[in-house]
Order: sequence, then C-alpha cells, then structure tokens
Amino acid sequence: MNRSARLVAALAVSAALLTTAGCNKLRARDQLNKGVVAYKNLQFESAMEHFKNAIQYDPDLKVAKLYLATAYAQQFVPGAEDPDNLRNAQLAINEYQDVLKGDPNNSNSLLGIAYLYMNMKKFDEARDYYKKAIAADPNNPEAYYSVGVIDWTAAYKDIGERKARVGLKVDEPLKGKPVCEEIKAADGPKIEEGLKMLEQAMSRREDYDDAMAYLNLLYRRKADTECGNPDAAIADAKIADDWVNKAMAARKKKLDAAAKKNSGGIVIDTPDAKKK
Repeated sequence: MNRSARLVAALAVSAALLTTAGCNKLRARDQLNKGVVAYKNLQFESAMEHFKNAIQYDPDLKVAKLYLATAYAQQFVPGAEDPDNLRNAQLAINEYQDVLKGDPNNSNSLLGIAYLYMNMKKFDEARDYYKKAIAADPNNPEAYYSVGVIDWTAAYKDIGERKARVGLKVDEPLKGKPVCEEIKAADGPKIEEGLKMLEQAMSRREDYDDAMAYLNLLYRRKADTECGNPDAAIADAKIADDWVNKAMAARKKKLDAAAKKNSGGIVIDTPDAKKK
C-alpha cells in the first residue's frame, strides 16, 4: 500500500471513530434523559439502568454519574443496618467518588458522601467530607452546621459516658476536677470547633434557628470543660439559655411569615381585635 492509500485509510478510520464517538454521546444523552424521567417518577431501578447505560456510552458524562449516585442514595434508609441498605449507601459513595476523580471540588459529590457517612454514623468520615465541601464552597451554611452537629454528637456521647462512670447524668454538673480535666482534654477541641462552625453557619444564613439550637446544646457541654471555674460554667449556661430564646424567636418569626404568606397577607379582624 502506497503512502496516499495509507493516508486515506487512516482518515477513514479516524472518521469512523469520530462518528462512533458522536453516536455514543447521543445514545448516552438519550439514556440520561430516559433515566431522569424514570427518576422523577420515582422508578429508581429503571432510572439506574438508564444512568448506567449512559455512563457506558459516555464515561465522561458527569451528570449521569451524579444522578446514579443520587438514585442509590434515595434508596438508603438511615438507621437500617441490613446489608442491602448499606450496600446502596456504599454504591452511592462509590459513584460520588468517581465524580471526584475528575472534579475534586464537586460540591454535590462532597456533600452527598458527607450526608451518607453521617447517616451511617461514620462521624469522622462525615466531618472530613463536610470540611472538604466547605473548602469547595465556603458559602454553604448547611456544611458548617453539619460539622457543628457532628461535633456536638461526639462530645455529648463521650461526656455522657464519662459522667455515667461517676454516677452522674449528662446534664448534671460535675463534682470533681479530675473528670472535668478528662472531658476538657477529650472534648474541648470538638466543642470549640463546633461553636465556630455554627457561628459561621449563622453568618451565612439569617435566623438559622437550627444552628441556634445547637449553639445552646454546645454551650451546655462547654460548661463541662470549665474546670475549677464555676463562674465560667454559669456564664456558659446563661449563654445557652440566650440561644434557646433566640432560636424560639427565630422559629416564631418563620411561622408567622409562613402563616401570613398562606393567608395571602390578609389579616383577619377578630372581635377582640376590634375592641382594641
């Protein structure tokens, strides 16, 4: 075969490959669209097959991988320990991690993995991924809030166990300094981190009542670390009470706004109101 013939053959092969690649991308999009329709109709098994087909046709189709991961996650039931349920969670995590290989700062994947680990009670892994999500998107209040919740959960559990060993309930004040020092060393850093994270969450969302509620809870645990300083423990408890009141006020504000919206903004006069 002469040089010209070889060139023509090479061009023909290249054209065929390009045509095949183009057809595969079209097939991938078709499968993706069918998967989205099935997903919206809550037909998760059918949706997952379409998403898998889409990925097979186009391994770089990130949105199909995200949909597949989310479909697996939708079938995960938090708290259920049966193997099939945990398998769905792990398959979702695997798909999210596959997305992260090509897009390390993909917020949806980072938050998806963090959420699954948190509900699998793998709190250290969940904390790590929420922090990665914060690095990828510093303006997401839920990520900061979630780290705060994880820190409180870990501190509450540990402090409860340490107090139980000396015959105290978790909300009873400590009577001895040695146990307090143990708690301060083990849980002080988590409490401080949790407080900072919740404050960051509130700085990004006005009237974040859930964050306020956990600030209350964390300040009560902070009081357990004020070894030999009863005034500081009392001050922490006072701050905790203040956050309870702020959380209740924020929730009332939301409820009032929702009620006004549902009523179309119309205020109905009552006999008592007319008397005033």
